[in-house]
Amino acid sequence: MAIVMGNEYLEKKLKAMRESTNHTFSEMDDLYNEAKWVEQVAANTHYIIKNLDEEFESITKLNKTDVMLLFLAVGMQIARQYLVTQFPERKDNIVAAKETKGHIEEHSNRRHRYYNPSIEEIISNPVPFDSNIGANGALSGGGRLRHRVTALGHDPIIGLIVGTSNIATSTLTNNRLESFHIYTKITNMGKRDTFRNRAKTSLVFEKTGEKLLFQGLEGKKLVGTSFIKEIIHLKSDINTKHSLPLPIISAIDGSVASKLAEYGADMANLKTIASQSTLSILINSLIAMIHGAFAPDELSKTLYEVRTRKILSYSNVIASSSNLIFVGVNGAVGNKDAIKNLDIGGLLVTCYRVASDAKFIVSAKQEFIERKFFELIDGDVS
Repeated sequence: MAIVMGNEYLEKKLKAMRESTNHTFSEMDDLYNEAKWVEQVAANTHYIIKNLDEEFESITKLNKTDVMLLFLAVGMQIARQYLVTQFPERKDNIVAAKETKGHIEEHSNRRHRYYNPSIEEIISNPVPFDSNIGANGALSGGGRLRHRVTALGHDPIIGLIVGTSNIATSTLTNNRLESFHIYTKITNMGKRDTFRNRAKTSLVFEKTGEKLLFQGLEGKKLVGTSFIKEIIHLKSDINTKHSLPLPIISAIDGSVASKLAEYGADMANLKTIASQSTLSILINSLIAMIHGAFAPDELSKTLYEVRTRKILSYSNVIASSSNLIFVGVNGAVGNKDAIKNLDIGGLLVTCYRVASDAKFIVSAKQEFIERKFFELIDGDVS
C-alpha cells in the first residue's frame, strides 16, 4: 500500500513539473515571437512612420464641406477688408467736429471763476486744453502734433481723468504737470480762449473731486457733463489729419509721441488696425463654430480640429496675400489711396494663425504617429 501511494505522489509531481515546463516553454515562445515582432517593426520603422504620416494626412485632409467653408471664410475676410475696415479719410478739425455725434457749436465766453465754471459754460465753451494763445512755452516740445501731445487732455487714456478735470475747472494741464487757468480774451479774431496765469495742479483734481463727492447732484452733473465733453472731443480729434498721440507716451516724452505719429503710429491708425484684427478674429471664430457643428462622431476631437485650423490658416493666408497684391499693384500704378485698403490688422492675425495652427498640427501629428506606432508594437503578434 505504501509503495502504491508513493507512486501516485511521484506521478503527480511529475505531471506538475511537465505542466510547469510546458508553460515556461510557451512563455519563452511568446517572448521570442514578440522579440521577433519588435525586431521586424524596428527594421521597418521608416516605412511604418511614413505610412502613418500618410494616414494622418488622409484623415485630416479637407473634404467638400471643408472647402466650401474655406471659400466662405475667404469671402468674408475680403468683404471685411474692403467694405468695413479700411483706413478712414483724415479730415480737418472743423469738419471732423461737426460730424461727431454730440458736438455742438462752441464759442469762448468764460465768466471766469477760478476752478468753478458753470455747466452752461462747460457745454458752450471749447475744451480748455485746446487753448494755445499766450502759452509762452507751456505747450512746447510737441513737435508736429504740438498741443495734442503736450496738453494731457488729448491723451486717449490719461485725458479721461486729466481732460475731464480740466474741463470741470476751466484749466489746462501740460505733460510737465503744470496747470494754467484759461479765460476768454477779445482778440482781432474775436473772443478766444487764452492762458491767464498758473493754477495749482493739485487743486485741479481736488476741486473736481469735491464737485463729484461733496456738491450733491449739481456737482455730479457738472463732472458728468465734463466727462461726456471729453469723450466727444477725443472722438472728434481721432480721425483728423493729425489725429491723437498713442496713449501714455506723451506724458513721458512728447517729442517721441509726435515722432511716432509722423510715422503713422497714432490713434486713428491704431483704432483701424484694432478694428481689422477684432473683426478678423470674429470671422475666424464664426467659421470655427460652423465647422465644429459638422464634426463626425467617429473622428477624434483633436484630428477634427486639425481640419478646422487648416481652414482658418488657409483662408487667412489667401485673404492677406490677395490684399497685399491688390495694394501693391494699385500703388505701383500711382493710386495714392491704395494704402487705405491695407489690412494690417488682418495680416497680424494671419501671422499668428499660421504660427499657432502649424504648431498645433505638428503636435497633433506627432501624438497620432506615436500612439499608432506603440499600438502596433503592443498589438497581437501571434
